[in-house]
Amino acid sequence: MKYRIRDLREDRDLKQKDICNYLMCDQSLYSKYERGERPIPIDIINKLADFYGTSVDYLIGRTDQIEPYPKSKRV
Repeated sequence: MKYRIRDLREDRDLKQKDICNYLMCDQSLYSKYERGERPIPIDIINKLADFYGTSVDYLIGRTDQIEPYPKSKRV
């Protein structure tokens, strides 16, 4: 599966190391996420959506709308 996380990272002139520090993960693992060699766990994809200010659906290619959805009020 091709994710949009590489494009978003590069658009912000960030290095993989910067994102790995935020996610607290190993760079080789994150590199595999970017190349689509490993599925991204939902907790990581949620953190990335928050970091980039977009939706999970945008990151995984289900929508082309980059703006995030309104947050739901959890009960």
